[in-house]
Amino acid sequence: MKTYRDLNVWQKAMTLVEMIYSETKKFPNEETYGLIGQIRRSGVSIPSNIAEGYGRNSTNDYIRFLQIASGSLYEFQTQLEISHRLKYLDENRFNNINELSLEIEKMLSSLIHKIKENKRKN
Repeated sequence: MKTYRDLNVWQKAMTLVEMIYSETKKFPNEETYGLIGQIRRSGVSIPSNIAEGYGRNSTNDYIRFLQIASGSLYEFQTQLEISHRLKYLDENRFNNINELSLEIEKMLSSLIHKIKENKRKN
């Protein structure tokens, strides 16, 4: 692997960001500094922390940044649920975005576990 851009989890997280930016353009204007800003920030934080952790020269730092990305993902999922409950996202769009977020959640968990296992072996 040459760069963080080769990580499937980073690529999927970038797709998630694109999806939420597209959807939040349709949210009410009064949410511009509220829910829109929050969900975009948490979404952007996911691939950003994956990339930052990858660029660190320490396995412990990499794990820590992947855990931060996971935390941002949970925040994102909560804000996504709020958007759905407030009827800013229809059922279909919510399900598509949520499904991708759950896939990313599993991938991050697996990557963290794998890195920890490799660290124990070395």
